[in-house]
Amino acid sequence: MSTAGKFFDWNIYQVYPKSFKDSNGDGVGDLAGITEKLDYLKGLGINAVWISPCYKSPNVDNGYDISDYRDIMDEMGTTADWEELKEGLHARGMKLIMDFVANHTSDKHYWFEQARSSRDNPYHDYYYWAEEPLNDWQSWFGGGSVWEYNPPTGEYYMHTFAVQQPDLNWTNPKVRREMRDIVDFWVSKGVDGFRCDVIDCISKDFERRKMADGPLLHDYLHELFGRREVEHIFTVGECRTDESTILATCGEGRDELKCVFQFEHLDTGRSDKFTRKKPDLDGLRAVLVKWQNFTQSHNLPYVIVTDNHDQTAFISRAGNDKKLRYESATMFAAMFYMLRGIPLIYQGQEIGLPNAHYDDISAFDDVETLNYYREHAGTVPPDELMERINFGARDNARRPMPWSGGKNYGFGEGKPWTALHSRGGEINVARDLESGKSVYAFYRKIFELRAEYECLRNGKFEDITPRDGCFAYQRRGENGRVVVVCNFEKSGEIAVPDCGGLRCVLSNYGGEGRTVSGEYAPYEAAVFVGVL
Repeated sequence: MSTAGKFFDWNIYQVYPKSFKDSNGDGVGDLAGITEKLDYLKGLGINAVWISPCYKSPNVDNGYDISDYRDIMDEMGTTADWEELKEGLHARGMKLIMDFVANHTSDKHYWFEQARSSRDNPYHDYYYWAEEPLNDWQSWFGGGSVWEYNPPTGEYYMHTFAVQQPDLNWTNPKVRREMRDIVDFWVSKGVDGFRCDVIDCISKDFERRKMADGPLLHDYLHELFGRREVEHIFTVGECRTDESTILATCGEGRDELKCVFQFEHLDTGRSDKFTRKKPDLDGLRAVLVKWQNFTQSHNLPYVIVTDNHDQTAFISRAGNDKKLRYESATMFAAMFYMLRGIPLIYQGQEIGLPNAHYDDISAFDDVETLNYYREHAGTVPPDELMERINFGARDNARRPMPWSGGKNYGFGEGKPWTALHSRGGEINVARDLESGKSVYAFYRKIFELRAEYECLRNGKFEDITPRDGCFAYQRRGENGRVVVVCNFEKSGEIAVPDCGGLRCVLSNYGGEGRTVSGEYAPYEAAVFVGVL
């Protein structure tokens, strides 16, 4: 049975709990802090919350190194706090999505502590081992080989990411059983869905030298999620995506994942993660149109995303995050979140929070960033290296959420676990809500329109862009249509054909009397509605 459309009325908000709200003054965000802000999220129009890992973890990779899948990280609170959060969400008609990290564990997990102790240990085959490195694969976090020597057994284990994140051996049926049990454990406790971290990495292909998307990936996914007990839950995969792999993973009758992220557009404004380049917004439009047409033609849902915990602020790469920050943030909001798909926004995105800036590496915490700094220190001039770090560090997405202009910008009473956002005094929730140019208010209106107009949830997408330098599209349903016009960096005339009888319902420049065709300012966006 097709699942397209089943989740199109979900508006998902990603919380990075360590940086969202500190409720007890220890400097670390926690589950009680999320519960404290549920009305804020409900007021925005959010009806599903994805929480990045809150499981037991030594936090080498900020919770993505899990030492106990069934318990809560000490800094995040207790299982009782988790239950209160779940109940608070469900009482407000909101869904709870948890992170599912299946490719690797922490090296402090009981399984790995046992596995590394002896070749004869029952848990030894839960991980990949070799007498010598099997290949020259390099860690995706930098720092060298994926093969790390383990003296007690005289072998090397594999870690796609940090040394402290050994990869699980999914060819072992016991590992697959453990993962199914973990999914069932959380579903039985009331979880409504999972975001599946680097899920394509669970199948390797050593013969064809592929660290991900191996030959058994679809067997594993079907075994994990193609079961009647979990067929009702939402699942979205973080994996490499092209047309064939999406169809193989989410297509009709596959019974694997409900949908996947599509990240091709996230390369906008950079040549690699730490190197800026001039954004090509016409190229961005082309990518979005390609994926809209593809998913529509195959009746596939997918998640619309610009920002997450692994990405720098999209407006800082693709727009103007200084003088036209509000205009950039709201134009991209209209451009993306009226598209066909499931909206997902990341904490701080709803107030147009851009990248931060620091002069010293001591302000950074992310393992990937620190590895990059060590590898390039001495070969790249210090000022240039820090510019790269400020541009590309995942820390940009992990700064404590600025709620107000007060102490620690309202994040909490204790010293925050990492440096506060360098622009938190200028850009915070309280200030945005009081502003005549509120990004939050613009997002709220987008979600209101998606709820009001059926064609924004289930209608057809059609690109009607008349020229380069802008993006115009329409969504058509049985009883009406919505037209979205987004101008890029330069002001100019946009003439959109066949758009009579429409009225403007949303504009970031003031839309009273705004017509579809006409002069548009830099980063201007307008939304029009009408009947067919």
